[in-house]
Order: sequence, then structure tokens, then C-alpha cells
Amino acid sequence: MNRRYRVVVVGGGVTGLMAAMLLGRGVPGEALEVTVVDAAPRPDFSPDGDVALRVSAIATGTAALFEEVGAWDHVAAMRASPYESMRVWDENDSPDSATALRFDAAEFGVPQLGFIVENVLLQAALLQRLDDAPVDLRFACPIRAVRREARCYDIELGNGTRLAADLVVGADGARSFVRSAAGIEAQEWPYEQTAFVTHLRPEKPHRATAWQRFLRDGPLGMLPLADGRVSVVWSTTPGRAQAALDADDVALGRMLSDASDYVLGELGVAGPRGAFPLCARHAQQYVLPNLALIGDAAHAIHPLAGQGANLGLQDAAELARQVHRALGAGLHPGDRPVLRRYERARKGANATMLHFMTGLNRLFATDSKFVEGIRAAGMRVFNRGGPIREHAVKVALGVD
Repeated sequence: MNRRYRVVVVGGGVTGLMAAMLLGRGVPGEALEVTVVDAAPRPDFSPDGDVALRVSAIATGTAALFEEVGAWDHVAAMRASPYESMRVWDENDSPDSATALRFDAAEFGVPQLGFIVENVLLQAALLQRLDDAPVDLRFACPIRAVRREARCYDIELGNGTRLAADLVVGADGARSFVRSAAGIEAQEWPYEQTAFVTHLRPEKPHRATAWQRFLRDGPLGMLPLADGRVSVVWSTTPGRAQAALDADDVALGRMLSDASDYVLGELGVAGPRGAFPLCARHAQQYVLPNLALIGDAAHAIHPLAGQGANLGLQDAAELARQVHRALGAGLHPGDRPVLRRYERARKGANATMLHFMTGLNRLFATDSKFVEGIRAAGMRVFNRGGPIREHAVKVALGVD
């Protein structure tokens, strides 16, 4: 008789729910018993409510993953906002100059580069599918302890319930309880920046374009929403972010219009506002016997390219792929050699992206005229094509 293995996914965010969805489908002989545990209440999405502050740039390739599990139709029927172009430029330049980076969907034969989607909508779409799947969902259920016992983990919930897990998947975010409980260290690189977020109503149409202007204090990103607004992520000094939080709507609109160099004309505040400190983080290990970290629990990067959610979802897909392969070969899915195959597939790629984003942020923050000149020359060469541009395009589309 084939053994049934118990998997507990800690974290009901987008990455954790995708992992649960992928782990629970197509398994030979129903070999996995999957449970999702999250301390927060079950997320509730209302199509009649305003667009939430927390949005993600979902690459076209990542959207295909949602389509694969039958969740994308729900997202598309609500309010996914496609973007067809990207413009990236320096504060001393303009978005139409030869040194501005340009990506256009038409150039690569695709209808769009990706979509701007609320995190809560992505969660709702996955939960709709999980409600019909043999997955146990436990929200509003904090964890008290995670302990290793022989070849499994004992998970003690806040209400005293205990769960045994042959595999624990830590998908519980940057301050991961699972990572800490397992004794896995994480290296950190504080950016000394705070991300200020809000929604704005631009005077000019955003043209389904994601705009990013690099300032000395950090990049300003404006992501197109389907209703004509833009979702703003302004990575700046903590002091300037606090000033933006404290400003009235008129002063804030003027502040962000200046920061964007009026590329979309006057910007009017059209949503709530928030801020959070930025820090790159990378776990020294992604796996231990019977335990794997995915998403922000394993790595956190600068939001300047909007790749965080895509990397986490790629983690979920790779982990599920390796677990399914192990089951097909008659192996224990929590064995370290099985999980190491996941770690080897993802850790290097995530580290490369993390350090590239950190370097890019620093490159544009320098005051050196010499570096400015080299940077401008490099951007001109990039726009002419070649293997570097081709690789960047694959990353932007989520197909690398």
C-alpha cells in the first residue's frame, strides 16, 4: 500500500496558496494530504471595493501558471490591469531618450508584458480553486511552535491543536516564523530606503505603460491600473516617505508630480497611502530535512522591477515539481536530497536577481559623472539588442 504523506504549508499568501494548489493536483494515488495554516483571517475580495494598495506585477509567464491551475479566468473577470510597455529612465534624462530603457509587447510578439493585480484578488482566485480541492484550509490559526521530531515536524497551533508534517513548506513571509524556528539564518542588506505606496489619478493617460524614474534617493515606479489610475511605489529616504505620509492630498500630488517629472502631467491623490522599510534578505539555506522555504521566507528583493511575486511563484512551481518527481520515483518528498534539487534550481537564480536589483538601485543613486556616462552608454547599447537584452526580456515576461 502506498504511503500518504502529510504536507503543511505555513502561510496563506499568494505563494503559499499556489504551492498548496500545485502540490495537491496531479499527485499519483492521492499520495499527499495538504494543509494550509495562516494566522490571518481568510482574505476577502470584493469587486465593488476600491483597488487595494498591495498589488503585484504578474509577468505573462507567471499568469500562465495561474491559468494552468484554473485560477486566471477568475482574475481576468475581475480587474487585472495589463501593461504593454515599460519605460525606465534616469532623473537627468527623459523617457523618450536614447538612454532610456524600453520594452514593448509588440516587439516580442505578445499581447502584453504582464498584469498589475491586487494580491488579495490573486488569493481569492486560488482559494476558489482550493475550496474544491482536497486541501485543508485553516485561517485565523496562529502557530505556537514548530518542532522537529524524528522524520517529521510537530506543529503546535495557538488553539492547542497539533499537526504532524512529513514536509513543512515555509511560505510565511520575510519575517518567517518557520525559518526562525528551524534555526535558518538569513543575511540582510538594508537599503536605507522606505517604500511609499498610494494610487494616483494622472492628468495624461498612462498608455498601459509601467513607468520608472530613477532618482538619487531611489526609484519612483508608476504601474497602470485598468480604471486609468496608477499605483505608485516610491522608494525614497525614510524622512521623505514620512513627509509623504503626513502631507495633505494637494501637497502629496505636487510632491509626486515633481518626482515623476510630470511624465503623466499633474498627479492627483486617488487612494489610501502606506509605507514600509526596504531590506534585501536571503536565507542561507532553503531546505532542511522535511522543510523547505519559498517566496519571501527564502528571499526578499528590492521592488524596483516588480519581480518579488514572480520569483516566489516560481519557487512554488519548482518545489511542487520536485515533490511530484520524488513521489513518482517512490521517494519520501521530505528527504533532503529531494528538497536540495529544489534549492539548487532556485537559490542561484534568486540570488542573482537579488544582487542585480541591489546593484541597479545603487548604480542609479551615484552622483559620479563618470559612472553617469558609463551608465548612459550601457543603456544605449542595451536598447540596440543582444543577449543581455534578450535575457532581460525573458525575465520581464517570466519565461526565463
